Amino acid sequence: MAGVLSVSNLPSFPRTRRVSSHRTPSFAAKFKRVVILPAKCSPGPIDKADQEPELASSPSHTGISSYNWCAGLGVLGFSETGYLTYLKLTDSEAFCPIGGGTCADVLNSDYALVFGVPLPLFGMVAYGLVASLGLFLAKKKLPFDIEEDSGRSILLGITTSMSAASAYFLYLLSTKFAAATCSYCLLSAALSFTLFFTIVKDFGLQQIQNVVGLQLFIAGLVVAALNTSYSNSEAVLTNLNEINLPYYETTILTPSSPYALSLAKHLRSIGAKIYGAFWCSHCQEQKKMFGYEAVEILDYVECFPDGFRKGTKIAKECSDAGIEGFPTWVINGKVLSGEQEFSVLAKESGFVVEDTNPS
Repeated sequence: MAGVLSVSNLPSFPRTRRVSSHRTPSFAAKFKRVVILPAKCSPGPIDKADQEPELASSPSHTGISSYNWCAGLGVLGFSETGYLTYLKLTDSEAFCPIGGGTCADVLNSDYALVFGVPLPLFGMVAYGLVASLGLFLAKKKLPFDIEEDSGRSILLGITTSMSAASAYFLYLLSTKFAAATCSYCLLSAALSFTLFFTIVKDFGLQQIQNVVGLQLFIAGLVVAALNTSYSNSEAVLTNLNEINLPYYETTILTPSSPYALSLAKHLRSIGAKIYGAFWCSHCQEQKKMFGYEAVEILDYVECFPDGFRKGTKIAKECSDAGIEGFPTWVINGKVLSGEQEFSVLAKESGFVVEDTNPS
């Protein structure tokens, strides 16, 4: 330390001239300048690990930011698909702020099942894994002693499969449901693509080039699995053509409330109609909601009065109205698909009764 202090003093001081062992002052001064410029005052030995703290930490900050994004988006997707899974398991109708009945038609279609399992359940598991991995990677504490690189690769594989599935479903939405709008489908697709591009950006171009073959394999596997599932569903629908189901009367035993009776009379008076089929379970639930007395008042149109069998066509009145699902309400020219609550029917028909509550 004494040597460093003497070198850092000005050359005009006597101490500097005494310590210097060189023969010429000019050479010593030059030597001092060479030593002083790179010198750094330190109380002890310099650790090599301390020389590049910023360089070592900068990639981790970028990675943590990406992982936090994945965790947040994963939680959002988990909430959405969890809600849809609950509706599917409880046989409830989804709230569709955009699209109305067409949104419900998509969510209740045969494409909402994959190998007999509700599609939102697969999404809920995938989003849950993404959110969990994002949190673990952000904290750099992965379970089961999984290394960070392995965790990142798993996250890339999951988001790749999600984006491939979303692309496939968007294709189905544009071809099978061209006139429909499904806000939940579009939100899930946007989340999947955002997660995928976030992870791809975190990996970098060089690393992605090394695993692009695996990504294509995963995407192809997902599309093949979905194709297989829907092909089996179409085969089941084809077998339905062999069914011979004679028409039968359905009996409603539920009594009608005063509100249901008043609403049924009002709907009848304005020309509202409900189209259904004798084998439709949702139609029976809608009738039970009104009760047997109110059902007799409603203008109900049976779309398969001759039974359901191969070659049977839908009733002309239903065909002319463009009915594609059951039950379907037509109120003041507006089409409402699926079971409807009393509040919806009252609002669409302009029904108001004082001191009478729906039951």
